[in-house]
Amino acid sequence: MRRMLLDAGRRFVKLLAGISVATTVGGLAVGALAGESLDRSVSLGFYVVGSFLLVAGFFVGNRGPVRPKSAAEGFSIVPFFGTRSVRWASREEQQETINLSAIFVVVGLILVLIGIAVDSRYGLL
Repeated sequence: MRRMLLDAGRRFVKLLAGISVATTVGGLAVGALAGESLDRSVSLGFYVVGSFLLVAGFFVGNRGPVRPKSAAEGFSIVPFFGTRSVRWASREEQQETINLSAIFVVVGLILVLIGIAVDSRYGLL
């Protein structure tokens, strides 16, 4: 059990580090194009990506217990009209939805907090 938690922690840190590096590079690139300072562009990048992940986590978590059957069954030429076949989500699918939502929300919150820490307009102490 302890080994699984350590492995999960390592994967989470790798995920967070990868997203943080990509956010920093993207923020610096957009900030350079916009003529903003480095710390401001990085903090805005963290705010934007963190906020997006928070909203995505909210919507993923609010997915209902009903899933579409296969694409072949109930296929309609006109989208949103015609027959639709649905089924109840399995227990594993519901747990996956909750887990994915939790990851999005936690990573988003951490990114927003990193953005606050990097932002030079406000002192933390």
